[in-house]
Amino acid sequence: MSASTILIVDDEAPIREMVSISLELAGFKCLEATDATEAHVLVVDKKPDLILLDWMMPHVSGIEFARRLKRNEITAEIPIVMLTAKGEEDHKIRGLEIGADDYITKPFSPRELVARLKAVLRRAGTKDSQSTIVIRGLELDPVGHRVTINGSPAEIGPTEYRLLKFFLTHQERAYSRSQLLDQVWGGNVYVEERTVDVHIRRLRKALGLDYEGFVQTVRGMGYRFSTKN
Repeated sequence: MSASTILIVDDEAPIREMVSISLELAGFKCLEATDATEAHVLVVDKKPDLILLDWMMPHVSGIEFARRLKRNEITAEIPIVMLTAKGEEDHKIRGLEIGADDYITKPFSPRELVARLKAVLRRAGTKDSQSTIVIRGLELDPVGHRVTINGSPAEIGPTEYRLLKFFLTHQERAYSRSQLLDQVWGGNVYVEERTVDVHIRRLRKALGLDYEGFVQTVRGMGYRFSTKN
């Protein structure tokens, strides 16, 4: 199996060098960029398997660059791990809510970094079926990263998309908020369980009146996706 390619985006050369050495010793291939402009070129040309993205960068911040990548269906599926010196809870939540897969705060150990990146890559590589899923006019295309409702495109955010994809491939089973955090957000994330409720509400709104009832609340447990009443 070929080595995964990691794109390191950080304006500090010593950080890039330290991270690159650690990752290459662990068997990864590394690309480096100093800002969002350089990173975008490498994303398009080289298609990395994961992006390690610094929060604080000149011109375009890491969080803004991550938001742009997640809004583009061509790059939306590339896992992103935010790397920053900021440790405040709101920054962690902001990064994860725009679609980042994990968050590592400086300073960190090389062993922790490698372990976290491997975990994110494992989750990203565990793809359910790539076949289009159709449920009563609700259609999710994993390859094109599109959701349509009765033939019309649905306005759905990246986290709501992942929630819907998980639900559609795991129908009729109830999941707790903690289980949904593990399955959709992944392990080692700094998200409270109440955040799940927020994204469930957004998903229901995106699905509209005809389909919101498929995302059912299971009292005392969590949520399930079911076409049954």
